[in-house]
Amino acid sequence: MPRSVPVVRTVLLALALTACSGGSHGSPGGSGVGDPYFPKAGNGGYDVGHYDLRLAYDPTGGGRLSGTATLTARATRDLSAFDLDLDGLDVQDVTVEGRRARFQRAGQELTVRPHDRLDDGETFRVTVRYSGTPETITDPDGSQEGWLHTADGALALGEPTGSMAWFPCNDHPSDKASYDIAVTVPKDLQAVANGELTGRTTTGGRTTFTWHTPEPMASYLATVAVGHFDISRFTIGKDRLPAYVAVGPSQAKASRKVLARLPEIIEWEEYNFGPYPFSSTGVIVADAKDVGYALETQNRPVFPAAPDTLTLVHELAHQWYGDSVTPKSWRDMWLNEGFATYAEWLWDEDHGGATAQQTFDALYDHGQGDYPDLWAFPPARPSNAAHISDDPVYQRGAMVLHKIRRTVGDDAFSTIIQGWAATHRHANADTADFTAYVEKSAPDKDFAPIWKQWLYGKGKPAHR
Repeated sequence: MPRSVPVVRTVLLALALTACSGGSHGSPGGSGVGDPYFPKAGNGGYDVGHYDLRLAYDPTGGGRLSGTATLTARATRDLSAFDLDLDGLDVQDVTVEGRRARFQRAGQELTVRPHDRLDDGETFRVTVRYSGTPETITDPDGSQEGWLHTADGALALGEPTGSMAWFPCNDHPSDKASYDIAVTVPKDLQAVANGELTGRTTTGGRTTFTWHTPEPMASYLATVAVGHFDISRFTIGKDRLPAYVAVGPSQAKASRKVLARLPEIIEWEEYNFGPYPFSSTGVIVADAKDVGYALETQNRPVFPAAPDTLTLVHELAHQWYGDSVTPKSWRDMWLNEGFATYAEWLWDEDHGGATAQQTFDALYDHGQGDYPDLWAFPPARPSNAAHISDDPVYQRGAMVLHKIRRTVGDDAFSTIIQGWAATHRHANADTADFTAYVEKSAPDKDFAPIWKQWLYGKGKPAHR
């Protein structure tokens, strides 16, 4: 009997040490997912399945945004705490599964400590109430994103890390989710977002627009456009794909001719890339020339002014390559931009312009005239975060695809790019996944020189 006392003490001491270490109570999820270019982006320990965003915005009086964000997520390990990305804005309160949770802020990290531990595999809901004047974020390459103020409203753009400026999220492309976005604005304005319009109600001088995106979407592809818009709704093709087009009045005349080609472009891209991957399509043409770039926001790309035909082709091609098949990390941007750029080459080839081979040859021979940094780095290895959207990612990325086409022939190439889009539909993939897919699709061909010289090789390849 006396010998049992030390045994009890040992057991109690072990349990105390386990509790102190967090072993029986979970551990923090951790900030960042280890992206090679944006290490703070995203968060560990959970996977978001759905975002429900309830926003209210008034462009007057300083442009204040108030919001309630409810995230439905699944813990991927036992969690004592987890992080959300939120840059700026003031947090009023946070609940997890309906119970108040402690939270703290540090830079873009909103750390939430739930009342009870979350078990590995457990589905939970976290609700964040927040408000303030949303910020504009400057990228490493100098471009601006986040919440951008326009003449009569605002435009929310997220690539690569701007979405955390207007809602708390797991802000990394590797975590995709469905969305409901409700935006309340003064009744003389409109609010356009991703997906399908499911509701519009006006009360007390304010109108709420509710949008639903059923398919998985990366946070950087979420958008909201607030302002005055000329809006048209129609269907495309035999499957009657719904299209929703919103154009700022100042851009209506300049956009009319090119936007009339939207059905033609969608049908051409379906022929080349396979069935359209989402339940609706469309375009947002804002009056925001200072933005300086278009973005492939899911379902309806955003243009800061009237686009030309090739830009429209490019951003719509992203619905397959980038939006449906989304990169696992920002290192894999060429899988977005190389494909969308090659879509431009194919469009030209099919519509009386230069063939893809002629475009390739001109780039190889004289490309540095238009793109001085064309050979600065390989498309699959941008030198740092400031260069993930530089010309090698776009132009050399397209050249890689053309080299594959020349190696396998037109029919096999068509099968490869359609099969790639179908195999990874609504999922994530990286460069290694792509090269493995190509090699499996044409096992009798040697792709090693393409990968070595064109995809990963430094400088201009010695032979075209």
